[in-house]
Amino acid sequence: MPDIPVGSQIFDLAFHPTHSTVYTGLLNGKVKAFRYDEQGQHEESFVLRPSKRSCRCLDTSEDGSRLWATGKAKVIFTIDTATGTVSETRKNAHNSPVNRIKRLMPQMLGTGDDDGVIKLWDPRMSDSIRGYTHHYDFISDFLWLDDKKQLITTSGDGTLSVIDVRGKKQEPVAQSEDQEDELLSIVAIRSGSKVVVGTQTGILSVFNRSHGWGDCVDRVPGHPQSIDALCTLPSSYPSSHSTILTGSSDGLLRAVQLFPTKLLGVVADHGSFPIERIAVDLGGEGRWVGSAGHDDTLKMTDLRAIFEDEEGEEAVDESENVQIIQASDIDSQEPDGAVVETQAPTEGTAAVIEASDSDEDVQDSHSLKEKKRKSKSSKNALAGRSKKARNQIDADPSFFKGL
Repeated sequence: MPDIPVGSQIFDLAFHPTHSTVYTGLLNGKVKAFRYDEQGQHEESFVLRPSKRSCRCLDTSEDGSRLWATGKAKVIFTIDTATGTVSETRKNAHNSPVNRIKRLMPQMLGTGDDDGVIKLWDPRMSDSIRGYTHHYDFISDFLWLDDKKQLITTSGDGTLSVIDVRGKKQEPVAQSEDQEDELLSIVAIRSGSKVVVGTQTGILSVFNRSHGWGDCVDRVPGHPQSIDALCTLPSSYPSSHSTILTGSSDGLLRAVQLFPTKLLGVVADHGSFPIERIAVDLGGEGRWVGSAGHDDTLKMTDLRAIFEDEEGEEAVDESENVQIIQASDIDSQEPDGAVVETQAPTEGTAAVIEASDSDEDVQDSHSLKEKKRKSKSSKNALAGRSKKARNQIDADPSFFKGL
């Protein structure tokens, strides 16, 4: 799909949960909506400017009939998506500019501001339900765990906190230790059993819910700059349980597989502009991923074109491996047709073992399976180059005849 020009820097984007419509919150305070189709064509649906100050965050209701917008004006606007007009306004929702908003349940919203204050809202009421002040720096992202009715928050103060929205206490049920890094984004993987957090230094911190929220259980380096946005793949892809999309300050939208860790490739390139927000349409189960940075365009990338091509390449590589193995079997035969017997590996011979995550349950650790080594095709870019030993030299065999 061609890039969608919006005329101003995009702070946030949100997709309609059932229709092919995307909403953008802009630096100039405008909210623009665009309709698009499967062929990649798009058209502007509506545009309005509820405030002259920047619109930093957006989210939709469960049925997509309402769009909530807020930002530097500290006001929560409710927009009717059918008419493109403001239907309700909550003034002075926060004392500081609002940085994040998220729909938690049909009748509950969560907001977080630049001072670390978190508030829960009932859209039917004008005042907030509760407020939390345990963070002292900006709220960067939210993650909703529906099974426990818990809101996970990340903050610039370097901590992650867990809020039980069913409780009445104005304090979190858990808060991590200081990670000594700004926590900027968060996403769940492995059916919600693990949580991945993007940091300012470009490290992915992995938390295991069964091990508590005190500290991360793993750190995955590799991004050259900060990881400002995270998103999961649609569940229709086989690797969706452990593959995430990362938006970084270097302008690249990457597909990263965890457990085992592997960079699958670059999904989109924003050039020198940092990527601030990414999202997949149709409630995270669609075809298009939208990414927004500091440029004035919304980039829409077709996930099918990228991941289906990769799956096809993997199938080709596997077929080449099979042909190589068959050829080696033919070469191992004697001229008279007798097949040379292959000796069993002696003690000390390395075997390839497929292991589960180091922090998985104990029963998973007993399911280690030994695999035979597979021949690798020459196209494997991750294969390391063979190196000479320290004192190894290349010499012609005739050199040793006279010794």
